[in-house]
Amino acid sequence: MGFEQLAALKRELVAQAEQEKKQKARKAPAAARKPARQEPVDPVVITISRLQKQFPLAFPKKPAPKLPLKLGIHKDLYAQAEALKLTNAEIKEAVKTWCQGSRYWACVTEGAPRLDLAGAPAGEVTAAEALYAKQLAERRRANAGRSRRADKAQQAKAKQEGAPASSPAPDAPAPDTALPDSPAAATPASDTPNTPPGQTTTP
Repeated sequence: MGFEQLAALKRELVAQAEQEKKQKARKAPAAARKPARQEPVDPVVITISRLQKQFPLAFPKKPAPKLPLKLGIHKDLYAQAEALKLTNAEIKEAVKTWCQGSRYWACVTEGAPRLDLAGAPAGEVTAAEALYAKQLAERRRANAGRSRRADKAQQAKAKQEGAPASSPAPDAPAPDTALPDSPAAATPASDTPNTPPGQTTTP
């Protein structure tokens, strides 16, 4: 290969490298415009966030404790559904989700004031409602304990057999099932878990 051929090859390689560089530069802005993949947000979380912005006294943000809501508060929200740009189904699901879990059940104590959307007292928590909330919290703890013990047993068994154990999702809530000794086991569940037996109104 002669000197002229080497010089021509060098020019070709330099031109090819510049062309590749330009192509990468064109692709880079297009890639930069694509949004990063994000985990989908649960629509109920979005609805609750709207309620927290609109009614901060009734739906306080963490770390503030939750407060007992007025019985039938969902009906007050239905009346404002158009202004909130929410459907009745979205409101119902958000209130139902808000009223589940140990953070809400902990605030449902006998004599505690129930609040309306403005944060004004609108009734009190009865002894039956407080007892029911306590039973739900205890049931959730018992189910979580059983679930953890079952997972440990499954992992130990898999370890003995030499197979990898399937790991449970972290902090996955245990499903609420009635305990056989619990008074709630004989009572059919209503729409909302914090409603005591015999009442059909949801907060």
